[in-house]
Amino acid sequence: MTNSIAQWFATNLGSVISAELVIFIVSMIPILELRGGLLVASLLHVPMLRAIPICIIGNIIPVPFILLLITKIFELLKKTRLHGLVDRLENRAMRKSDTIRRYEFWGLVAFVGIPLPGTGAWTGSLIAALLRVSNKKAVPAILLGIALACVIMTGVSYGMLGKVW
Repeated sequence: MTNSIAQWFATNLGSVISAELVIFIVSMIPILELRGGLLVASLLHVPMLRAIPICIIGNIIPVPFILLLITKIFELLKKTRLHGLVDRLENRAMRKSDTIRRYEFWGLVAFVGIPLPGTGAWTGSLIAALLRVSNKKAVPAILLGIALACVIMTGVSYGMLGKVW
């Protein structure tokens, strides 16, 4: 699914705005994040060394806002007609929280870093905020997870794994 969404962004936005701006935007979008950004970068033929910092920065930008504000935003939204949506988001995030709850720092690193559906910096930040993991632990764990995801996805997106194996 991520691949087809990445293809859509590359095809539809790649001819309208710069490739660098496309991958930056994609890297900030939940679900796609850095993984999608690197896929789009490879589809748009952005050199790997140019794409990596753009994708990392795009993926990092939402993290402090999620960690600092999401619980307050959810509290406010629970008082509106959107309370059902908030409950679903919280429940979905908490279903994925076992690894983070058990191993905290390294669990959060793995959750953010291993590119599986439903994982990444957005969901990892949300879970860390809901579990009230201190920002002193959460921020470095999420940054390390983003770096791990970057290594894995750079290999996948730019075909380096095929050359090594």
